[in-house]
Amino acid sequence: MADEERRPGMRAVLAQPEFRRLWAARTVSQWGDIFSFVALAILIYRLTGSGLGVAGVVVAEIVPVLLIAPIAGVVVDRLPRVQVMVAADVLRAALAGVLVVWHDDPLVIYAVAFGLSAGAAFFNPAANSVLPSVVADREIVAANSAVWTAAVLSQVVLAPLAGGLVALVGPGWAFGINAASFVVSALALRGLRLVEPPGEVGRRRLLADARNGVALVGRDRLLRALAIGQLLAALSAGATSALLVVLAAEHLRAPADAYGILVGAIGVGAALGPILLLRFIPDPRRPLYVFGPYVLRGVVDLVLASVRSLPVAAAALAVYGVGTSTGAVTFNSLLQSHVADRTRGRVFALMDLLWQTGRLASLGIGGLLADTMGIRAVYYLGGVLLLLAAAVGFAASRVAGPVLRRSGDAAGEL
Repeated sequence: MADEERRPGMRAVLAQPEFRRLWAARTVSQWGDIFSFVALAILIYRLTGSGLGVAGVVVAEIVPVLLIAPIAGVVVDRLPRVQVMVAADVLRAALAGVLVVWHDDPLVIYAVAFGLSAGAAFFNPAANSVLPSVVADREIVAANSAVWTAAVLSQVVLAPLAGGLVALVGPGWAFGINAASFVVSALALRGLRLVEPPGEVGRRRLLADARNGVALVGRDRLLRALAIGQLLAALSAGATSALLVVLAAEHLRAPADAYGILVGAIGVGAALGPILLLRFIPDPRRPLYVFGPYVLRGVVDLVLASVRSLPVAAAALAVYGVGTSTGAVTFNSLLQSHVADRTRGRVFALMDLLWQTGRLASLGIGGLLADTMGIRAVYYLGGVLLLLAAAVGFAASRVAGPVLRRSGDAAGEL
């Protein structure tokens, strides 16, 4: 009984009405995102007939984060976060609704993809920042695990259904589901009750607070290591994720349906990761459990570049999925515990900015490397970058000593 109280599980946090409301809003929104993602990829390929056209959607989703994230973090820290999330949902519902009736023009699709990503640039740091306000400190890991597990299982189950829906009745219905999901999310969040002090946001204050957020990460050793790790991981994962289909075809010499098997293996591992974390790790909010998954994923990338066996590759990718999910849960949980509430939005927004910057660079570098040196070079480089991220993190945590600070001694008192 004492052990159960010390390590609350996903069922315990889902029993709490306020967290369940936040979890439901994020999960339903994720369902809509999956339908939209699949429909956008299929539709833009039909309209443009090129991989470059599909890549344009990815670029349209990355650019808003690069432009907006620093300011979005300040808004999240200075305005009531629930209101920020509701406003982002309303905006995205309207944009998704445009595609229900107008989805035959690539420029419209790119514009809507840009707008949806801009809304997410506000919603995501707000959702991550507000989570410690609805659960106890010792429940943060379980809460993040519940959010992540729902997202992974939703993707595994709904992505094939979304493809079937688009093939059967067209993309408009998928975009309609996405629009409805944002409405449901906004309605659920309106009932979320938090004590949030009002803030003032002016143009000069926005710029100054954005700079302060960057300065905070720069002078805190742990946050700096997490930021470097985030960037290096994005430089690796952007290319290796996008080019997995190329690895299956050119290196593994696998049949056409093998790509689905490999993606499914990642999903299985990612779903198991949070369960294993809560089962076997008493307190995962430690640098070892944040940077350790980088080692796991880096070794898998090196294995994928070295072997030609489809079963071995699938098994390795299941391990990669475990590393991805456990790394994401521990990364978010450590940030939420280490960073003070008043600056949490800026820190999460900056991490999003670093991730998308690295991802964009990785797509370009990875594509060039695959064309000039072969797909194996992409995975060798990806593995080295992840191992380097782990080395940076371990070095910083050894110097910093006991870095995890609770609410009364958290980083970021600006």
